[in-house]
Amino acid sequence: MTASPRIALLMHSVLPRGGVVHTLELAGALAAAGTAVDVLAPVEPGQALFRPLPSGVGWVPLAVPAPVASGLAEQVGQRIDALVQALPAALRRGGYALLHAQDSLNGQALARLAPAQPWVRTVHHLDDFSDPRLAAWQDGAWRAASAVCCVSDLWARQLRALAGPEGPPVHRVFNGVNLDRFHPGPVAGDATLLRQHLPEGDGLDEAPFILAVGGVEARKNSARLLQAFARLRQHPSFHRARLVLAGGASLLSHGAEQARWQAALDEARLAEGPRQPVWRTGPLSDALLPALMRRARLLAMPSLNEGFGLVALEALACGTPVLVSRRAPFTEHLDGSPGVSWCEPEDLASLTRGLARAWHAPRLGAAPPVCQRLAWGRSALTHQTIHAQVLAGRPFPREPETSLSTPLA
Repeated sequence: MTASPRIALLMHSVLPRGGVVHTLELAGALAAAGTAVDVLAPVEPGQALFRPLPSGVGWVPLAVPAPVASGLAEQVGQRIDALVQALPAALRRGGYALLHAQDSLNGQALARLAPAQPWVRTVHHLDDFSDPRLAAWQDGAWRAASAVCCVSDLWARQLRALAGPEGPPVHRVFNGVNLDRFHPGPVAGDATLLRQHLPEGDGLDEAPFILAVGGVEARKNSARLLQAFARLRQHPSFHRARLVLAGGASLLSHGAEQARWQAALDEARLAEGPRQPVWRTGPLSDALLPALMRRARLLAMPSLNEGFGLVALEALACGTPVLVSRRAPFTEHLDGSPGVSWCEPEDLASLTRGLARAWHAPRLGAAPPVCQRLAWGRSALTHQTIHAQVLAGRPFPREPETSLSTPLA
């Protein structure tokens, strides 16, 4: 029996970011489906992978220095240079048949290295950079790939248009929801877990709260969400409400949005911190996120730009109502789903009304059908097909074979 070729999945960080979670979940599903897979990631001094590896998945840490530059482009350039230095030895030792970069940093490093192995790139979304260096690095990080995977129809269409007939084939793949972790409960240990691991006690049993996941970032629409929350809290029905931002670890600087966030805090005269109306928790233990979602009154994700919006599906799987932007990719998979409220993300009044609607929405007793339909096992099978075609050097169809609307067997 021929052993399956070993695959390397390259991710940009060991911190709890969406692309990192995607990589780890996909790696576990690939391993369960019979693929020999290692995860490679840069690790700065003092860092460690934020959660255990899935069963059957190998781990290759890439020792890199922390970026020392102050500017965003300089930070990105330093990290790409570090990956170019660290990857060759790891790739030689691993004996990989195929490489799969999950981000622009690793994609740009592979584009520069031009490895002997074919490589695939996952594009969750593209950013609109004003700095020509960042724009060029982002562009080159997928154009040199043998194939490109996108997690939404929106980005698959955009990448196909950008690639043109001479560019790499672009495939629609799927994210998944881990229903072993994200479910409505009841989970008897949630309250104890929150009290034990959140600073200064949880303070979360004292008032209902709106949960957002991630840091203060422009594409997450963070400052405008804070402004809408401040408006909502002026109404007597919501005067005890809190806004909790969970997580927020990031390699990159988001100084402009941080300044807008602080200005919104000052204008609304809202205090920030544990047990205050607004609380940014900073990085949290991985086990806390499902517990926070089950405790939250709603999850708010009024993003301006997302690759997929997996956090919204994970909240729904926990039975928690969500507020999302009425734009793709949310409209691709959440339209008609129970538990979902919508807003126009750049309209402050619409965002405020959406928070109020989601606040009053009933909790779900079970994960809605969209969460049942999107499984990591399905994603792994799609990836295996793409990997096999790349390894065989077979031509690809220019259009995807499936879409989210395709019924599952």
